[in-house]
Amino acid sequence: MQTASTYSINIGGELLTLDSPIVMGILNATPDSFYQHHEGADSIRMRTRQMLSEGAAILDVGACSTRPGYTPPDEKEEMQRLRAALAVVRREAPQSIVSVDTFRADVARMCVEEFGVQIVNDISGGTLDCNMFATVAKLGVPYVLTHNAPIPHTDDAAYMAQFFRDMGSNIEALHEMGVCDIILDPGFGFNKTLEQNYILMRNLDVLHEFHLPLLVGVSHKSMIYKLLGTTPDEALNGTTVLHTIALQKGAHILRVHEVKEARECIQILNLFIKN
Repeated sequence: MQTASTYSINIGGELLTLDSPIVMGILNATPDSFYQHHEGADSIRMRTRQMLSEGAAILDVGACSTRPGYTPPDEKEEMQRLRAALAVVRREAPQSIVSVDTFRADVARMCVEEFGVQIVNDISGGTLDCNMFATVAKLGVPYVLTHNAPIPHTDDAAYMAQFFRDMGSNIEALHEMGVCDIILDPGFGFNKTLEQNYILMRNLDVLHEFHLPLLVGVSHKSMIYKLLGTTPDEALNGTTVLHTIALQKGAHILRVHEVKEARECIQILNLFIKN
């Protein structure tokens, strides 16, 4: 079993130490996410309270669906949704750590400057907005770097070699721009076949060679329900199985819809590793 190395993330001048895995709870302020979405102040307020009461360390707020085949809202609409959602989150939980799930640099800047959002979570890995890396560097906030590029290979060695080249070049570019806190997201479900998702999961422990905290986001994704011939609504059991594997391979952050179940998974694995 891989024991996760201990890392710290600078959150507004205070260190968040990842000596034990933590949970990032998903808050989709959208009308069209593939699984769970929350519209209106009351729904967002209840979702915020639920995630915090169940033990979420980070609240990840997004306003642009990234489901397969999605048509993203324009930047103005995304900003409007986020302003409404973040206003509720900040009133409800002013001291909480909040990340924004966006691939647009100007949206990220607005969220950090207007609402004190502490982390930028970019599912595109900087590929959809050429200003993202420079913007994050200027804002001085941690950045979730997601792998989101097609790789033609279907054997483990060739796939992982290209994965390392892709991520290595992006990490180097971010460091050169002055981004100090990078969180690595392997990008399960993004530009990957079903087989490639499981190549990546099998080799997840190898990613510790980057010496960065590792975020895993598999919650209710198609790598589960397509494999099992079910639906996103029926993917909680598969999600927990993959969370268990990811934790055994040293994941530091689980990005999830069901916070309680993920926290229980961490609690059990922590005791198992200790013993």
